[in-house]
Amino acid sequence: MRHYPRNSPEAAARLLALCMVADGHVCRSEVEALRRWEVEAQLGLPPGGLGPVLQTLCEDLLCAQTSGSLSACLDDSLLEALLRDVDDPALQRKVIDAMAATAAADGHLSDGEQQVLQAMQRDWRFDWQTVLARQPVTPRA
Repeated sequence: MRHYPRNSPEAAARLLALCMVADGHVCRSEVEALRRWEVEAQLGLPPGGLGPVLQTLCEDLLCAQTSGSLSACLDDSLLEALLRDVDDPALQRKVIDAMAATAAADGHLSDGEQQVLQAMQRDWRFDWQTVLARQPVTPRA
């Protein structure tokens, strides 16, 4: 996994990208929701800056993938390492809000998205249910 400086816009964007690809695909509604939310400006990325971060993450995950399953790449140690790269509470909040907008875009949380969000909740110590309550998202059973 490539390294980004701690609390950099790219480190924050990588977490968002991880949540976006956690279900195995990025849908148009997620991209549109992030565009409306102006995610690149919110995270401090230059215009068009999310795409390269998303592509780099996918390349890194493909290189690490040996089991044939994307979810196998999303283990606790990887998630914890990526979460440690964003320890500024204000930046964490922006990532959380962007993820909520992304999750709300398609109306449900996949198992992979839930895995990422549960790790964030555990490591960043926030109540994800409170965040979800502000969004029209229904977790899958």
